[in-house]
Amino acid sequence: MKIKNIIYLVFAASLGVTVSSCEDFLDRPAEDNYNESNFYQNDEQCVQGVNYLYNSPWYDFQRGFIKVGEVLSGNYYMGSSPYLDFTVNGTDADLINMSYSLWAVNGHANTVYNRLKTAKASQTVINQCMGECLVWKAMAYFYLVRTFGAVPIIHDNTAELAGGSYNTKFKVQAADVYEYIIMTLEKAIELLPAKGDLGRIDQYSAKGLMAKVYLTKSGIGQAGTRNQEDLDKAALYAKDVIEHSGRSLMPNYSDVFRLVNNKNVECLISWHWYPTRDPWTAQNTLQSDLAMVGFDEFGDTWGGYGGPSVDLQDAFGVNVLESPSNRTNTDTRRKATMMMAGDVYEYFWQDKGGFDYLKFIYDKDNYGAGGPGELQSPTGVNEVKHLYGNANDHVLGLGISAANMTSGLSTHILRLSDVYLIYAEAVIGNNTSTTDASAIDAFYTVRHRAVPSATRPTSITWEQVWKERRLELACEGDRWYDFVRLSYYNPTRAISELKSQRRDVYYGLNDLYKSYYETKSYVIDPDNQRYNPDAKAPNVTESSFTLPFPTEDVVFNPNLMKDPIHVDVRSEFSY
Repeated sequence: MKIKNIIYLVFAASLGVTVSSCEDFLDRPAEDNYNESNFYQNDEQCVQGVNYLYNSPWYDFQRGFIKVGEVLSGNYYMGSSPYLDFTVNGTDADLINMSYSLWAVNGHANTVYNRLKTAKASQTVINQCMGECLVWKAMAYFYLVRTFGAVPIIHDNTAELAGGSYNTKFKVQAADVYEYIIMTLEKAIELLPAKGDLGRIDQYSAKGLMAKVYLTKSGIGQAGTRNQEDLDKAALYAKDVIEHSGRSLMPNYSDVFRLVNNKNVECLISWHWYPTRDPWTAQNTLQSDLAMVGFDEFGDTWGGYGGPSVDLQDAFGVNVLESPSNRTNTDTRRKATMMMAGDVYEYFWQDKGGFDYLKFIYDKDNYGAGGPGELQSPTGVNEVKHLYGNANDHVLGLGISAANMTSGLSTHILRLSDVYLIYAEAVIGNNTSTTDASAIDAFYTVRHRAVPSATRPTSITWEQVWKERRLELACEGDRWYDFVRLSYYNPTRAISELKSQRRDVYYGLNDLYKSYYETKSYVIDPDNQRYNPDAKAPNVTESSFTLPFPTEDVVFNPNLMKDPIHVDVRSEFSY
């Protein structure tokens, strides 16, 4: 990373992010009454001093993680995006911003953690806040190693600056980075309370992340099989969360993503945003990036020209060339993930009686703020997750209005359902299936919520869990990292699936949808309404599972182009 960024991280973290909100969870120090000498003087100030780690440093990563997590993985279509055809290079603006955002999280977490050591507050609160810092640091490194592979370890930004070694850092082998993440989480678990306030990171948040880290690490350096000790630890931590955290799945899947449930019993780790533009980066902007033109009143939505992929539609068992009247919506996650012809949403545009997808598109003059007038998405569907609706929906959910590119909708990055599926996969391990009752129960808990008619199986396969993860976590920025995890020990399987996906577009859907809206007749002309017959498989190779470093970082530090080094992290670093 560039020296100016390291310096900024230390300076900014010592000053804090300056905004004061009306919600206790997001209260932070105000600029006119905070400096290094008069803050961290009591419990409240310590909590305020760590709150901004739940949003601002993550902003640029969050805006790009759909491109990595979903477009690269084949879950989402975004036109000419280099993430769609695996042509991302080190000059890509999204890649650069995401990288710097992750390093920013690490820098802020390091600095606040060190500052808390001398805070004048109760040891219980100091420990809690230090533990939260370490979980955010571990999460940043978890994204870094799964995105870029081997990366440098910046354990203490202040020490790095004082030592002058910032432009000579070497990459550290991925296995060692995973060990560093585990060491960091072990310390976080030691510091955190078993159960914290709803929405805050607690001990079980860290244990849930630890389970996911161990499951991912289990394939590092393996050929065809995974490390059994790592799989066992993944299962152990996941089971602890399932049995002892007091967490549970929300009964209705779509409710997880609503404003009113920003803090809920299912979500273990979330980015909690606040609808403010001062400072810029404390807010959620994903609705602007993903929603159709005219979806809210602010003229700030431009994402309608992309949407969930044809291949993801196939996974859900739906097809836009099938009449909506004949569609079988057995999986409730489908509608909560993608809008299709005929869909109406009661939780969007509540002041207008709900949101009608086709009416919004084609009745631009009389319905709401006015839709685009024609279908924008070439896959025939549009995004649902990460949308809050209109200003009235935001007021109903949070008691405060949204604004241009600004909402308070939380982004959930580790949910209990993920932990259930981690447990099921870890128990299956290197086998193809299992009849273990606890693993089946974990899988079935997730499956049955989504498909109420589903019956409990007598065995489950790795393939079933693999697909269930896709459907459960679709469009949440996670799927690409499943492929990275798979590529560690079975790259052939990962490459084969990516190459076989339907990642391209349909033709003629606007005429089909408009006719259906006007006449209620859904008549397919196979010469006009069809999937692109010239669609090409993406050029995926084993190297595709590691994205390049930003070019300017490599120019600044040529050591990043050299082979990674081995570091005994437990002897080299300590907390």
